[in-house]
Amino acid sequence: MPPLTLPIFPLPDVTFFPNTLLPLHVFEARYRAMVMDVLARDRRLAVVKLRPGFDEVSYLGKPAVHSVAGAGEIVSWERLATGRYNILVKGEWRVRIEAERPSDTLYRIVSAQKLEEVAPTTDVSAALARIRDACGRLLEALARPPDLLDTALAAGQAPGVIADRIAAAVVPDAALRQELLETLDVTRRLERLGAVLDQLVNELRRGRE
Repeated sequence: MPPLTLPIFPLPDVTFFPNTLLPLHVFEARYRAMVMDVLARDRRLAVVKLRPGFDEVSYLGKPAVHSVAGAGEIVSWERLATGRYNILVKGEWRVRIEAERPSDTLYRIVSAQKLEEVAPTTDVSAALARIRDACGRLLEALARPPDLLDTALAAGQAPGVIADRIAAAVVPDAALRQELLETLDVTRRLERLGAVLDQLVNELRRGRE
């Protein structure tokens, strides 16, 4: 499979999952230029998490990023009077960044390869039930409406889609979200997500007590 050529939008604590929608407010000049160029081409870009340890000086240059990112298409956008953009990106793929390409643009461009999930080979209904139960307990602990995650948890979706949508909506820790993004084996991702949700519920309940 030939590599993709994608501009990257590096962010400190954002993990972009396939099958999710990511709203972004774009204000830096280099990323405003990126959005303008992307909209004139195929509307596709990658959102990648910065590796820990960057500072303000390195951020203005080319700080290190994780090799696995989410890539997708800008499906709606608004250019503000200030030149800033509000955009909505629809996640399409996991990608692995293979190399950074030389470029005369203000923003960075990479070669990336699409990553394919490893579909479950055994019944994962118990893992899905655990996730649904944990989400119910989590919403109860947060005093949120019990149907808040119904769309993300809806039956009929592929298990990997459910895992990605719940991870994006619920998991607060950026490092854990990145770990889940990098877990291509769907069965392992479901098991890890279930454990993370159980831990989160327990922490919330202990905090309330």
